[in-house]
This record gives sequence, structure tokens and C-alpha cells, in this order.
Amino acid sequence: MIVITNPFSVKDEIDILHTLFEEGLELLHIRKPDFSEGEMKSFLSEIKSDWRQRLVLHSHHQLAEDFGINRIHFTEKNREINIPNRFSKPVRSPFTASTSTHSIEDFNALDTFFDYAFLSPVFPSISKENYQSETDLFEAIKKRKNFKTKLIALGGIEANNLKYVLETGFNNVALLGTIWKTNKPIENFKLCQKIVLSY
Repeated sequence: MIVITNPFSVKDEIDILHTLFEEGLELLHIRKPDFSEGEMKSFLSEIKSDWRQRLVLHSHHQLAEDFGINRIHFTEKNREINIPNRFSKPVRSPFTASTSTHSIEDFNALDTFFDYAFLSPVFPSISKENYQSETDLFEAIKKRKNFKTKLIALGGIEANNLKYVLETGFNNVALLGTIWKTNKPIENFKLCQKIVLSY
């Protein structure tokens, strides 16, 4: 399962992240769009080195090598201006690339550079007020043609709808609001994790 950081600072955030990793979190997407390079360095430095192989950088990609991170996420905007072309996947030390999409057409058009991609928002967002898709993405994924890139559901996902998401053809889910917009981030993670593992 994937968790995305809150874009803003959260009380006891690092402690929460360490606990999530201890509970089995597979991947943590570091999405802090307003962080300067220095702020990102400081944030990454606080995360135990044992967990850095599970981190995915959304920005300041140049820091990845310094922190032993081999997973990079490209925003939709970065993908459109061909930033991925600056990167390659060396045979000896490959990195994992992911990106964001908001329609099945965009997802289908991705090339094999991307290992997985978010499709969002599948439900009205928990973290962004009045943010929802203009189309039914569950109906749209019936038109999926890209099976080389894993399809990750994002947006409004919580324990009571997670099983439905997996049953409709998504390969995995990413959690944001259900973790950070509650006062029970660990409990919510464990509940969702249990559902994913039982699926």
C-alpha cells in the first residue's frame, strides 16, 4: 500500500511516518510542493536511513542519490514538459518512476518508462474540498489498454470503499486524506492494510 505525505507540516509527522513503516508501509510518497531544497534535505534527514528505500520523491529529484532513494515521481506538469527525458534507467542501478494522471486516456498514453501511475480522484477527495472527477473513473477504467504500467487509485479512499476499488480493476491504492485528515492515522492505515492483504 502507498501513503502520500500531507503537503503541509503535521504534528509529530516523522514519528507517525516511522510507525507506519514499522507497521508495514511499503511506499511513502514525499509530496511537499512548497519545500525548498534545504527544507527537503532537513525533512529527509529526519527519516531513518533504514526506510529510505521506501521513499518516493515528488520534487527536488537531485537529492535522491544523496539519500539513497531510487524512486522518483513525476507530476503531470513535469511529464508534459518532458522532464523524464533527463533521466535514464541504468541497468545496474535502476530506479522506479511513477506519475500522476486524471483520465484513463492519459493513463493509456503513458510509455513504459513509468512503472505505476496514480489515477485520481476516484472518489471525492478527503484532503481537498470540492475536488472530484468530472467523469466516473470506475466506468472509465473499462477502457484501460495500458497493462504495462500499474494503475493506482487515489482520492477519497478509506476502509469502507477500498475493497470496491480493488475489485474494479485497480492494482493498488494510495492513501492521503484517510491518514492525515483524522486523529487516528495509524489505526486507519492498519484497517486499510488489513483489507488490502485479505483481498
